Amino acid sequence: MEHDMKEKNNTLKPYTIAIDGPTGAGKSTLAREIAKRRALTYIDTGAMYRAIGLYVLRRGIHSEDVGSIIQLLPEIELSITHKEDGQHIYLNGEDVSDEIRTPEASIYASNVSKIPEVRAFLLNAQRQLAAQGNTVMDGRDIGTVILPDAEVKIFLTASPEVRALRRHNELIAKGMQSTYEDVLEDLIWRDKNDSTRSTAPLKQAEDAVVLDTTGLDFEEAVAKADEIITSKLSGRK
Repeated sequence: MEHDMKEKNNTLKPYTIAIDGPTGAGKSTLAREIAKRRALTYIDTGAMYRAIGLYVLRRGIHSEDVGSIIQLLPEIELSITHKEDGQHIYLNGEDVSDEIRTPEASIYASNVSKIPEVRAFLLNAQRQLAAQGNTVMDGRDIGTVILPDAEVKIFLTASPEVRALRRHNELIAKGMQSTYEDVLEDLIWRDKNDSTRSTAPLKQAEDAVVLDTTGLDFEEAVAKADEIITSKLSGRK
């Protein structure tokens, strides 16, 4: 299947694929695989918010202390590199790709992402990255705010229980302490927090296609996503 998904005409106008959805839906994993098979640039915007949240956490500042968080922004420098094992996010020169995935960092990421100044801090950088070529980007407001003109928009979701189990297994595989119950509780909290925030809330773009992976394995989810992408890009000039 991989060779069928490769771009055959590099003279076409660059396009963007926006993948949104709740935490633990598998957005990053799916986006990375799509990027690999279609030879696209992958941008994990959630990692950027997580890195900022991690910095705030390390500085001992409460995740809802908006004023103090805004004052920290000039101290933060983020960069993204792509290696054989995927995207790596650097916080002031330190690779924090694993540390940003802990439940505590997730809570901080969700809270700092509600702050308009934080979102503005990252918005231009995200759009500039997407403008550099064929791109797949995932997050919670990609199709609604970051890339409203994206050629393909997918809203990826699954039941809370399935999402929590996937995230729990991911943390265990990385050697991090985790319980399914804690991950599920954190996930349900984040769903509510992300969908009710006043700034760029999690919601499905009107022209997005819903992809529910509750009963799908990974290859089935990738195949469904490929069908959506191929359909949306057919006839593109």
